[in-house]
Amino acid sequence: MNKPDLIAALQKKDNLTEKLATEIINLIFDGFTDALKNGGRIEIRGLGSFHIREYGAYTGRNPKTGESTAVKPKKLPFFKVGRELKKRINRD
Repeated sequence: MNKPDLIAALQKKDNLTEKLATEIINLIFDGFTDALKNGGRIEIRGLGSFHIREYGAYTGRNPKTGESTAVKPKKLPFFKVGRELKKRINRD
C-alpha cells in the first residue's frame, strides 16, 4: 500500500472528496515528520513505533570507482514493529 492507496481508502470509507482525503493524509505525514525532526518518538498502538537513529561520519567507498569518500553524519527514521501487528501477520 502506498500514499495514493491510503488516500483512496480514506476517501471511500468516509465518503470524502479526494482533496480532503489528501489533506488529511498529508497532515498526518507532516505531523510525523515534524515530531521526528524535533527528536520525538511516534508510537501507534497495535502498529509499532518510529524513532530517529543517529549515525556518525565515516569513510565510505564508491562501489563503481572504488574511490574513498567521506560520508557526513546523518539521522534516519527507524521503525519497530509492535507485538499486535506481529500477531496479526502470523495468524493462521
